[in-house]
Amino acid sequence: MSRHFGKITQNGYVVRDIEAAMRHWSDVLGVGPWFYAERAPIEGFEYRGVPSDCEISIALANSGPLQIELIEQRNDAPSMYRDFLAAGNEGLQHIAYWSDHFDDAVAKASSFGWVLGQRGHVGLDGRFAYFDTETHPGTVVELSETSGPKGIMFKRIAEAADIWDGSDPIRTEWPI
Repeated sequence: MSRHFGKITQNGYVVRDIEAAMRHWSDVLGVGPWFYAERAPIEGFEYRGVPSDCEISIALANSGPLQIELIEQRNDAPSMYRDFLAAGNEGLQHIAYWSDHFDDAVAKASSFGWVLGQRGHVGLDGRFAYFDTETHPGTVVELSETSGPKGIMFKRIAEAADIWDGSDPIRTEWPI
């Protein structure tokens, strides 16, 4: 448990082949079902305070209370994902904390001297912010707003994992 933001709620993996990663997680590790968006509907994406047209695919599944996120960047636009891969890394890139009080959480992170690396939003109540806390691969911190529809969707993804029987491991219909 983090003394700053509570429990880690998500591990985010940046991968070069998201389809292969989903197959590995479901076939080898037994984690699923995966909810997959070939083009994530991210709006207002900024990298280091500058707008970026970063295009990503994402897939989400749960293993118990921990959400696993797979991310593949589909272009070479500036992002922390691109930087992670360019540094020769692949795999765990960030941990995330969810918050129903997003502005307060971001202010708290900023009070630690953490530098905002990238941010954006999905819908009106789906903001996210990544802080440049990486002193070794996999330690970027993401804060994710869950007070609105995104929080409901995350709950439904966890519920789907709880009853998953191994069938239909990759789904393109989101549980909204």
